[in-house]
Amino acid sequence: MRPVRLGPRALAALVLVSAIGVIAFGWPLLADPGAGLAHSRDAPWLFAALLPLLVGVVVAMIADSGLDAKAVAMLGVLAAVGAALRPLGAGTAGLEPMFFLMVLSGRVLGPGFGFVLGSVTMFASALLTGGVGPWMPFQMLSMSWFAMGAGLLPGPDRLRGRAELLTLAGYGFVASFAYGTVMNLYGWTMVPPAGSGISFHAGDPLADNLVRFLAYCVATSLGWDLGRAVLTAVLTLAVGSPLLKALRRATRRANFEAQVTFDAPRE
Repeated sequence: MRPVRLGPRALAALVLVSAIGVIAFGWPLLADPGAGLAHSRDAPWLFAALLPLLVGVVVAMIADSGLDAKAVAMLGVLAAVGAALRPLGAGTAGLEPMFFLMVLSGRVLGPGFGFVLGSVTMFASALLTGGVGPWMPFQMLSMSWFAMGAGLLPGPDRLRGRAELLTLAGYGFVASFAYGTVMNLYGWTMVPPAGSGISFHAGDPLADNLVRFLAYCVATSLGWDLGRAVLTAVLTLAVGSPLLKALRRATRRANFEAQVTFDAPRE
C-alpha cells in the first residue's frame, strides 16, 4: 500500500530537483582548472534553490494526490524520529541508525513522500546536532535519493513477508554505499592536490579523475560506509517487520487520499 501517490506534476518536480542535484555534485569533474571548485561557494546557491523546489514537490503532491494535514503530520513525526536517531550513533564508524527508518518509510509511503522526508529529516538533524555547513544541502539531496529509492522498489503485491525484508535489507546495504560515494564526490573535489594518486585534478580527463575518485573512496571511506551498510541491513531485518506493519496501519487509518464529501441537509 502506497497512500501518497506520485502524480505527473510531482514527478516533474522530482526530476527537476534531481537534475539540479546531479549538476551540483558533478560539475567540478567537467570544469576548467581555473573555475574555482570549492563546493562551499556553490552550497548557498544550491540550498537557496533546494528549499523552494522541495516546497514545489509538496505542492505538486498536494495537487496530484490530495496530500492533507494528516500526511504532513506524519512527515513531521517521521522526520523528528529520524533526526533523533542520528545522534545515537554519533557517526562512529559510520553507524547511523536513521538510515533504516528512511528505507522503511520510503517503502511504505512511496518515492515522492520519501524524497521530501529524506531532505526534511537531514535538515532537522543538522539543526539538532549542529551539523549546519556547506555540506548540508548535499546531504539533504543524498538522503532524499536514498529514501526515494526504497519507494521505487517493487510493490508489496510482488514482494511480501521475508522476501520483502530481505529486499529492503539488501537495498539498504547497497544504497548506504551509494550515499557515501555521492557524498565523497562533494568532499573529494575540495581536497587540494598533493601529488597522490587519489587527488582530484581539475581539467584532467574525466576517466582519469574517476579512477582517482574510486581509489579515494576505497582509501578513505570504504570502512565507514561498510559500518553504515551493515547496521542498516541488520536493523531492517531485526525490527523491519513490526515497523512496516505499524507504518502501514497508520497510513490506512489516516487514509490520505480520502475524498471529502458533503451530504445535503435533511429537511
